[in-house]
Amino acid sequence: MDYCIAISEDNKFSCKNSSLATVEDFTFSGIKSAGNFKATGFTSMGVNSNVFPGLNTLGVSFVRADFDVGGVNVPHFHPRATEVAIVLEGKIYSGFVDTKNKIFAKVLEKGEVMVFPRGLVHFQMNVGDVPATIFGSFDSQNPGLMKIPNVVFGSEIKDELLEKAFGLNSKELSKLKKRFSPS
Repeated sequence: MDYCIAISEDNKFSCKNSSLATVEDFTFSGIKSAGNFKATGFTSMGVNSNVFPGLNTLGVSFVRADFDVGGVNVPHFHPRATEVAIVLEGKIYSGFVDTKNKIFAKVLEKGEVMVFPRGLVHFQMNVGDVPATIFGSFDSQNPGLMKIPNVVFGSEIKDELLEKAFGLNSKELSKLKKRFSPS
């Protein structure tokens, strides 16, 4: 079988009969324009087989990310994928940190590409004076996304541990937990 168009039934994906596949199963128009910016000046639209069934079993997914001037995609990582990102518009300070705590970062301009190895913390920030857009592709159907501030301060890690780990007092920690709480 050359492809498997996802049919969602009972929280499982099965394959659509290939004789019923159409060109519409292999096209997606959901990333034509930017979404609404969050407080960080960033918005993204992740595309996987949940929203684009033609990607099912192909081992790929992608994302459109838009940045307002000064917008930030907070440090994060994808536990199940390497990401390749190309700047479509603007100037993006982009980088990652390896397991020896060495940073690899630079300002990328339109047409430039950066790769973020699987599982490594990476980030982007619009350093230009106009909005910016990047397109990222992943070598996984389900790359996962772990945003460092949300993981650390938006989870149920004990306050005492976080206070000691980051040298915070309870007031500072409370402010961070409120900001990054999932609710």
